[in-house]
Amino acid sequence: MESISRISSMLETARDLTLEAARDAGPRKSTRPLPAPQIKKLLDSRNERDVLDGLRRVIAMQYANPPQPTLTFFATVLKTLSNPFPSTRPLVYNYLIHHAEADPDTALLSINTIQKSLSDSNPRVRAMALKTMAGIKVPVISQIVSLAIKKGVSDLSPIVRKAAALACVKCVRLDPTTKPQVEEYLATLLADKQYYVAGAAVQAFMEICPERLDLIHSAYRRLCQMVVDMDEWGQLALIRLMTVYARRCFPQRSKRVKKIQTQEQKTKDFYEDIEAKDEDDEAIFEDVYVDDPDLDLLLRSIQSLLQSRNAAVIVAVARTYLYLSPTNYLHHAIGPLVALLRSPQDVQQVALYNVVQVCLHDPILFVPYLRHFLLHPSESPDVWRLKLEALTLIFPHCGSDEQELVLAELEHFSRAHDTALVRESVRAIGRCAQSPNATTSRRCLSLLLKQIHSPDQNLVGEAIEVVRHLIQRSPDDHRRTVIRLAKNLDTLTSPMARASIIWLVGEFAGADEDNNIAADVLRILVKGYADEDDEVRAQIVLLAAKVYLHYLNAKNAKQKAIGALNGSEDKHVEGNGSLIPSAEEDIEGLRENTFSNTTPNQQRESASKKAHPIELLYLHTLLLARYTPSYSIRDRARLLRGLLAVPSSTELASLLLLAPKPVPQAPSPSESRRGYALGSASLVIGSESGVSGLRGYEPIPEWVKEGREPDPKLRDDSGEAKTEYAPNKAVSAGQRLDDALKAETVTRKEKTLDDWLDEEEGETEEDGEEYEETEEEEESDEEEETDDDSD
Repeated sequence: MESISRISSMLETARDLTLEAARDAGPRKSTRPLPAPQIKKLLDSRNERDVLDGLRRVIAMQYANPPQPTLTFFATVLKTLSNPFPSTRPLVYNYLIHHAEADPDTALLSINTIQKSLSDSNPRVRAMALKTMAGIKVPVISQIVSLAIKKGVSDLSPIVRKAAALACVKCVRLDPTTKPQVEEYLATLLADKQYYVAGAAVQAFMEICPERLDLIHSAYRRLCQMVVDMDEWGQLALIRLMTVYARRCFPQRSKRVKKIQTQEQKTKDFYEDIEAKDEDDEAIFEDVYVDDPDLDLLLRSIQSLLQSRNAAVIVAVARTYLYLSPTNYLHHAIGPLVALLRSPQDVQQVALYNVVQVCLHDPILFVPYLRHFLLHPSESPDVWRLKLEALTLIFPHCGSDEQELVLAELEHFSRAHDTALVRESVRAIGRCAQSPNATTSRRCLSLLLKQIHSPDQNLVGEAIEVVRHLIQRSPDDHRRTVIRLAKNLDTLTSPMARASIIWLVGEFAGADEDNNIAADVLRILVKGYADEDDEVRAQIVLLAAKVYLHYLNAKNAKQKAIGALNGSEDKHVEGNGSLIPSAEEDIEGLRENTFSNTTPNQQRESASKKAHPIELLYLHTLLLARYTPSYSIRDRARLLRGLLAVPSSTELASLLLLAPKPVPQAPSPSESRRGYALGSASLVIGSESGVSGLRGYEPIPEWVKEGREPDPKLRDDSGEAKTEYAPNKAVSAGQRLDDALKAETVTRKEKTLDDWLDEEEGETEEDGEEYEETEEEEESDEEEETDDDSD
């Protein structure tokens, strides 16, 4: 009977194998969805293949678009956990995690089965069971999850310990009261000798308790040695953790050292006949940061990560170098950062944000890589905008050849068809003109002045706007430039350009009395006032007020000087220095106007004959502004009329209209993002209004003050811990023999002549003692023999 049952089981097994082979070799299965009763029949089957097919169909329904309801299969799927089929476990666990929160009572029925899997002989099964138990979002089982993590922390398999580290985060999210217990588990996992367990523990530490830096002290040096072998996620978490740890545990120390002379200075000192001077007086000192030995261990350990394939790891290393040791290690990260510009477009854009941030700190480091920032026609606006910004930051530190290349590049793109590109290129030329080199500034200014006659109105307007800012920076050097710009008012049609030039003419109206063209420019502009835009009309009204104000100031100063020379008493001077007619003159003028026989028109004509042309221009401009459709211009004209109503009192008008204007600055567009940390999301998509950042943004902490740092002895490893982790190296048998021989020769001491003599004396004494002992034994033997004979 046993043989028949064995043969039948063999035949059934062969039949199953034949059917499986036929299914695999046959046509592909139909993906047509089955009805729910048929799927339940597959799940209740005793055949592993049918159960697996049913589970796959349920998971496919779960992730369909749109998702189909699969909660009705919950009890049927959980029953498959009792099957001894290892291939179905991952699918069941996936389904359980997805639906446990929707039906917690049914999900609790699987806890006992999962707990039994925690003691399975296969470590992957134990890890999968621990991961599933932590993923069930039912707060009732939080203590069970905590006990499972405690068991996984002490597991012999590193796979299970890694799963326990990742489960710590889910346990705290499930029940925050378990945080003290989980912190103890993390303290054990951080000291693990396996690098992938330690990497997962660091990730969990950054999510649960990043403020508990006391847990890192004992594992600091071991973690620095393991960082090279960790995966990318572990490396990112560890680098971020160590940056904060270094700021809070290592004070910033610096020392003054003598600055190294350049080759030119050395050559000059060699060939020139220099008298003997005091070296301390002539030497130039600079502050150099001194790194702590433990900090230097971290910086050296992550240097090899600059060759990583992951762009985030490279940016993280650059961030650590920038905020921990910019003078000693930051130059190592510049090449890998620039290499990210050859990445896909999305990575390239994020890399450029970080490159510009580093460039704001030290642009000299990017001078050798200038050509990598040249623009390409196929790039997106965000990319070429950041490249233009990087070029303008590097520009002041380049040589003459490189500067000519950059200006030629900017001039080319300032004539492009894209309006935004034209605007940014012209503004970039303006930022380049802020260079302290006078020759470079003149070159940029002449380049902008060439754009005045361009048919592109956007280009002309932006160029004039930038030129206006450059002239404001050094007005004494550009008076002739204003005259040159004013000559182009007859041909310019851009409203923004015309408004900028008129504003400049008004600012220089009282600068040079001999070459003052403001009145003539006003006379010409008033003729075409009706044909101008509102922006230009506003500047014409302002120009008329400034010209009239300069005329009144000059007239009042002249009258004041004449009165002082003549000692006139008809006019008295107020405390503020303005000249006011006396009361007698007012009565006499009133009597003339009252009893004269002239008409108002005749009075107006006689007054106009006595008035100065500048007064007439000013009154005519105000009259034009009075009938302008724009209410803003009418309000402005009304304000100016009130300021200049009293010709002898112009102090307030001078304070408002002729006050020195602040020098305009054109900072880099990324200056508003300067406070954001390198590698953060706020640097890329954060608001430009402040340094608040996105939700969850954490700025780089300040350096700990010297004397408040923790004791460095806390980072000392124990003797056992030093040998826990070591890279796997293949050591040959011959090398082992050589090492053993060296160790033996080290322990063996070389014998001197005294040692040899002492050894010989010791040997002779031992021989004498042995000889005496043998004689005594012989005598005793003889005495015994004689006694026997006597008996």
